Amino acid sequence: MSLARSQKGLSMLSWIMVLAVVAFFASTAFKMLPHYFDYMSMDKIISGVESEQALEIRTVRDFYSHVRKGMDVNGIRDLNLDEAMEVVIENNEFKVHLDYEKREPLIRNLDLVANFDKEYRLRMP
Repeated sequence: MSLARSQKGLSMLSWIMVLAVVAFFASTAFKMLPHYFDYMSMDKIISGVESEQALEIRTVRDFYSHVRKGMDVNGIRDLNLDEAMEVVIENNEFKVHLDYEKREPLIRNLDLVANFDKEYRLRMP
C-alpha cells in the first residue's frame, strides 16, 4: 500500500512515449501548415477579383495574370498555376476551378497528402 502512495507522475519511459507522440504530431503540423496557408492565400486572391472594381479584369488572361501577381506577393512558388486552376467565362461570370494536391514525405515511403479542390463563381468587375 505505501508503494502506491509514494508514486507520483509518469515514469521515464512514459515521458519518452509522450514526447515521441508530441514530436510526431508537431512534425506533421510543421510539414502541412505551409500548404494550408498557401491555399488560404490562393482563396483570398481568387475571391478578391470580384470585389476589386478598379482592376478591370475582363479576360481569362487578365485573371491568370492577377492570380500570378498575387502568388508572387504571397511567396507561393511551388504551384503550377496552369495545372492547378481552370478559368472559363460563362454568362458574364468567371467560373474558376482550383484543384491541386500537395505531398510531403513523412517516413520512408509514407507521404502526407493534402488535396485542395474548390469552385468559384465570380462576377466580372
